[in-house]
Amino acid sequence: MNAGPADTNRAGRGVAVLWFAIALFVGALAFWVPRHRVRVSGAREPAPKPRAPAGPRSTTAAPRDRASSRTAVETAGELSMPIAGLAPSDLRDSFEEIHSGHRHEAIDILAPRGTPVLAVDAGTIRKLFRSVPGGITIYQFDPSETLCYYYAHLDRYADGLAEGRRISAGDTIGYVGTSGNAPPQTPHLHFAIYRLGPEKRWWEGAAIDPYPVLIKARPAG
Repeated sequence: MNAGPADTNRAGRGVAVLWFAIALFVGALAFWVPRHRVRVSGAREPAPKPRAPAGPRSTTAAPRDRASSRTAVETAGELSMPIAGLAPSDLRDSFEEIHSGHRHEAIDILAPRGTPVLAVDAGTIRKLFRSVPGGITIYQFDPSETLCYYYAHLDRYADGLAEGRRISAGDTIGYVGTSGNAPPQTPHLHFAIYRLGPEKRWWEGAAIDPYPVLIKARPAG
């Protein structure tokens, strides 16, 4: 049976409507996809928050500057011993030793628990910090804020010690202990020196070997 003119017209209109719908869909898709891609690709994740140190120094600490080791005393002035009665012959250079998988970058000074720890220089208490590795610690800036002195494994702080407090060389700032990861039967002072960068971040800096500095230090007490 042949289709009449009416049937042909209806078929033609149906095809036209179908093609019109397809054109609308393609046009809408072409408009929406690029805008969607631009919006997603342009999104930014929040900047990570700065992280404070977890303990004495990390394995990524800046390498030692040997020239800094030779000139630290001239930069900071003559230092004093961090423990009264300490002689140069009592010191042992352990800066390059590997402790807990990384370079020590400090000197360990054995002393009975509770022995007063003395500031090696005048300056400012920049940070009082407690961590699992370092235990009870002190970060002190020198007067020029060029160097940072680090005292760790303390038993406790001296009474009245606070961040921002100005101190003189020889002031008692804490007491020898075994806090942090120090062996419980080996009380000692973990002492380090760092040359500060322009940002003056107490948790960063180039490590300086304290041994050649302390063997020239004046006696304390």
